[in-house]
Amino acid sequence: MLVIPAIDLKDGQCVRLRQGRMEDSTVFGDHPVDMAQRWVEAGCRRLHLVDLNGAFAGEPVNGEAVTAIAKKYPQLPIQIGGGIRSLETIEHYIQAGVSQVIIGTKAVKEPAFVAEACRAFPGAIIVGLDAKDGFVATDGWAEVSEVKAVDLARQFKDDGVMSIVYTDIARDGMMQGVNVEATVQLAEEGGIPVIASGGVTNIDDIRQLAGVANRGVMGAITGRAIYEGTLDVAEAQQLADELCGVTA
Repeated sequence: MLVIPAIDLKDGQCVRLRQGRMEDSTVFGDHPVDMAQRWVEAGCRRLHLVDLNGAFAGEPVNGEAVTAIAKKYPQLPIQIGGGIRSLETIEHYIQAGVSQVIIGTKAVKEPAFVAEACRAFPGAIIVGLDAKDGFVATDGWAEVSEVKAVDLARQFKDDGVMSIVYTDIARDGMMQGVNVEATVQLAEEGGIPVIASGGVTNIDDIRQLAGVANRGVMGAITGRAIYEGTLDVAEAQQLADELCGVTA
């Protein structure tokens, strides 16, 4: 199981939001590439980037920062979400060196687009399902749909989606612990490997998630915890490796 540092980009800065509210953000750095270097040096094996402005604009806004990180670390798998709603945007990111793109709002509103993207870019598509009380939210979490995350995941199983990034909005940025039960349920019932997001607070959350890795949980995204120092990336990845039987 991978411990995946998150770099959320807003107006060119590295920030963290609370429950997805753009007006409730904390700035942790002005230089995204330097922040990426910090986590690479800590031993991360994948980075999770989010273009927060793009999520609301419906198109990339912080693309230059994403491209700069991918250029500096060409061997590091990078996944990017936020404002990805066209094949052209996906192609741009793939050509820039990004490994996988995360389709969120568009996946909920136009599920057929996911299948189209998977055909055009096999192995490069992740679906981001952000849920509140089990129901999927869209447009930067501004709207909550009537679609259940598990039901939507089942639709994408045969499209070729590589994984699902599942975020429990109620816990995101709140340092309240991860929703392990909902994450496992989505992985098992949806049939697609899940990357947990939202609420990862300390090493105990990593221990819990690594304990259910064999049930379809392939990674854990962590943001505020690693920025505020309640979780150490290197220590967390080492524990995950030990619990999952991974040897160097």
